[in-house]
Amino acid sequence: MRSATRYTYLGPEGTFTEAALRTLPEAATRELVPMVSVPAALDAVRSGEAAAALVPIENSVEGGVTATLDELSTGEPLMIYREVLLEIAFALLVRPGTRLTDIKTVTGHPVAQPQVRKWLAANLPDAVWESSASNADGARLVREGRYDAAFAGEFAAATYGLEPLVTGIHDAENAETRFVLVGRPARPAARTGADRTSLVMWQRDDHPGALLEYLQEFAVRGVNLMRIESRPTGEGMGRYCFSVDCEGHITDRRVAEALMGLKRTCAEVRFLGSYPRASAGTSAAGASAAGASAAGAGRGERSDERPGTTDGDFVAAADWLARCQDGRA
Repeated sequence: MRSATRYTYLGPEGTFTEAALRTLPEAATRELVPMVSVPAALDAVRSGEAAAALVPIENSVEGGVTATLDELSTGEPLMIYREVLLEIAFALLVRPGTRLTDIKTVTGHPVAQPQVRKWLAANLPDAVWESSASNADGARLVREGRYDAAFAGEFAAATYGLEPLVTGIHDAENAETRFVLVGRPARPAARTGADRTSLVMWQRDDHPGALLEYLQEFAVRGVNLMRIESRPTGEGMGRYCFSVDCEGHITDRRVAEALMGLKRTCAEVRFLGSYPRASAGTSAAGASAAGASAAGAGRGERSDERPGTTDGDFVAAADWLARCQDGRA
């Protein structure tokens, strides 16, 4: 069944992903459907069962979310249309009456563990950690008695009948997770002047300086790289693709020419979208399932254009070349 009004997200209910999704104004008029995994959320978009999916893609402490990066690199192509930044702080959720000294086992999403590792070592040094599919799923497992405590958003406590024993847990101040809204390929979002372009590129062959050649396509045109990560292709040891975010929009001359250069030199390039950069500062508490603002989905700071990299500069250079070619230089 195809649905233009259904959005999926990494579930179950009570995840940070749901909190991030509810910062989007259109979430109030969509059916929000939790899915068991990132691939399941994105496959619902591929099949037409959902119009879009919100999934985590990057954490300021742990780095890229590999499940999302790999899923966007393979299978039927999808596109990113916007992003949300959410400040992340955890609560230790327990069954009513549980004391800190009672906790022997804890759970949470694997990405959560590096964000609370120091707190665990200082406060629950003997507790055994086991990962769960999501932080909210960890809360569900605590409710069922599988674990003594879960690291999740404080807003998930009411959903699962738990109590926040400790709140505001984080090893790094101002930790954030970036989420992306993904849909089927279409025309990119309109240029705002504060945009991000995402892509995946594959090596044509393994030779000295190959990555440098790809990076130079951005550097010589003044395109700022915001993130680059290598991911194995599954085709054997030493075979990698590169997941890249750069500053700017595909309609910017400098970005367009960089992508054309990559298309010439790489074995394959997958365009994942150009979309508005999000503003920082939306907190997980402020983005609770009870209702949230759209601050995290707002426009980020405008891109800095270095001299010689504006659209006008590229037009002037093309005009000069044309005059040279026809003897008018």
